[in-house]
Amino acid sequence: MHAKELKLAGLAETFDRLISFWHTDPADHAAETGGLNPTALELGWQNYSLWHEEDKARRTDVEDSAIAQVKRNIDRFNQRRNDLIEKLDEEILAWLTPQVDFTRELPINSETPGSIVDRIFIMSLKVYHMNEDTERTDIDDEHRRRSLHRLAVLREQRCDLERAFNLLLDDYLAGVRKMKVYRQYKMYNDPTLNPELYRQKG
Repeated sequence: MHAKELKLAGLAETFDRLISFWHTDPADHAAETGGLNPTALELGWQNYSLWHEEDKARRTDVEDSAIAQVKRNIDRFNQRRNDLIEKLDEEILAWLTPQVDFTRELPINSETPGSIVDRIFIMSLKVYHMNEDTERTDIDDEHRRRSLHRLAVLREQRCDLERAFNLLLDDYLAGVRKMKVYRQYKMYNDPTLNPELYRQKG
């Protein structure tokens, strides 16, 4: 029930639906939400955008200036992605706090719920594109068998992640684990902290 209240239930199924929808090139990426938490939706969109920019960055048939712009786009999407992971963690913690006493000393999970949601979406992108690879008409049987095997592994790993997410929420609600929001503090995008940027001003 907890994941449903947070609008984070059935993540794999929802992410599959969103990724398929976005690949139809919709004008508005939020036109189809699947009943998903808005922050998780935006986190998914940033990952979707980042994935396709990463593909472009591997091209060798374009000018270096085009790749430089792609790299800047990647940096921007990745910064936004990290910000949204923290925001999602803040929302989950705000939902938990009235229900659980986190002032006691309790074990802390090494990965936050927001980062698990992020990983589930990335895994969903891998599932989509690996499945796409199995349907190609320009590959031999060995290639197809290899991709089908990888697709099965990816789906299993994603299932494990979603189960881990739900169990972690259960542990929080049962008062056996403590949740905290962990800050990324990415220094390279901060012009006051990256020496390559603040030295230019100096």
